[in-house]
Amino acid sequence: MAQSIASKQAAFLWEGTDSRGNRVRGKSVAATEVAVRAELRKQGVVPVRIRKQSTLFKGKGKVTAGDIALFSRQLATMLQAGIPLVQGFEIVGAGHDNPAMQKLILSIKQDLEGGTSLAECLAKHPLYFDDLYRNLVEVGEHSGSLDNLLDKVATYKEKTEAIKKKIKKALFYPTAVIVVAIIVTTILLIFVIPQFESLFKGFGADLPAFTRMVINLSNFMQEKGAYLLVLVIGAVVGYIQMNKRSRRLREWQDKLALKLPIIGDILTKAAIARFARTLSTMFSAGVPLVEALQSVAGATGNVVFERAVLEMKDEVATGQRLQRAMENTGLFPNMVIQMIAVGEESGSLDSMSAKVADFFEADVDNAVDAMSSLLEPLIMAILGVLVGGLVVAMYLPIFKMGAVV
Repeated sequence: MAQSIASKQAAFLWEGTDSRGNRVRGKSVAATEVAVRAELRKQGVVPVRIRKQSTLFKGKGKVTAGDIALFSRQLATMLQAGIPLVQGFEIVGAGHDNPAMQKLILSIKQDLEGGTSLAECLAKHPLYFDDLYRNLVEVGEHSGSLDNLLDKVATYKEKTEAIKKKIKKALFYPTAVIVVAIIVTTILLIFVIPQFESLFKGFGADLPAFTRMVINLSNFMQEKGAYLLVLVIGAVVGYIQMNKRSRRLREWQDKLALKLPIIGDILTKAAIARFARTLSTMFSAGVPLVEALQSVAGATGNVVFERAVLEMKDEVATGQRLQRAMENTGLFPNMVIQMIAVGEESGSLDSMSAKVADFFEADVDNAVDAMSSLLEPLIMAILGVLVGGLVVAMYLPIFKMGAVV
C-alpha cells in the first residue's frame, strides 16, 4: 500500500516566509499541492508560491547501491545534528535528484509516520536494504543509539562501494580493450579485406598461405557473421540467466576467478577486505559473533568465501575459536588469522578486523593500479598483433610481386 502511494508522489518547488518573516524556498515531495501546504504550515512556513517540478527531461531512474550509501550518510548526519527521524527523511527525500530514490524514501517516511519502526520499514524493501543493514538499524533502535549505528552503516556502505568500484576498474579496462579489438578486427574482416580480395583476383598468381587464411576468414564472417552474432548474443543471455539461477555455476566461476593470475589475487584480497569490514561493523554494534558471521557470509561477494564463512559460523557455534575456524578454511592468509587471534584474546575483535579491512582495501587499490600499468603495454601489443597481422596478410602478395619484378 505504501509503495502504491509513494508511486503517486511528485516534487514541488515552493517559496514562502518563515515565522521571522524571512523569505525561504525549497523543494518538497508529496502527493498533492494541498499536502505540501499542510506540511509547510506544520514547519511554520507560510507558502506564497508552489509549483510542481517538471519531470519532462528526467527519467524514472533506478535505486543504486551508491544511492543507498549516500542516503545512509545523509540520514546519519541529520540524526547526529539532532533532527528528528521523520523530518530527516523528509529533508533527504526532497533533496534527492533520483526520482526512484525519492519514492523509496517517501514510502519509508509514510510508514514511519504510521508508527512503524525504522527496521520494520526497511524490511519492506529487501532489494535495497539487506539483512546486515536492517540488523544494525534494529540494534541502534533498541539501544537508543540509532545515530551512531547509522554512522557505522554509512561508513560500511561507503567502504564496500569503494572496493566494488576498484574491482570494476580492475576488470573494465582489459574487457573494454578486448571488446574494441574484436570490433575492429570484425570491421576489417567484413569491409576492408574484401576490397583487397577483389584486387588480388586480377594478379593471376597464387596467394601466400597467410593471406589465403585471412581471406577465407573474411568470407566466413561475411557469410556466417549474422548467425555468429545471434549465437554470441544467445550465449551471453543464456549465461546471464543461468548465472542468476544456478548456484553451482556461480561457485564454479568464483572458484576459477580466484585462481586467475593477477586478477585472482585482487579478488581474494577484496573478499577478505569485505569479510573484515563487515565483521568489524557487526561486532562493534554488539551483534553476537555467530549471528554476525551469518551476515558476513553474504557480504564477501564470492560464493567460495560465502560457503567458507558459513562453515566457520557452524564451527564457532559449537565452541570453536574464530581463529581455528578460519585456519580450517585454507582461504585466509596467516597475517589475517593472527590479527583476528589477537583481537579475540584482547577483546578487540572489532578494531583488529577494521585494521585488517583497512590494510586489504589499500592493498586492493595498489594492486589495481599495478595491474593497470602492467596491462597497458600488454594490451597494446595484442592489438598491434591483431591489426598488424591483418595488414601484413594483405600486403604480402604485393611484396611478393615486388620481389619478382
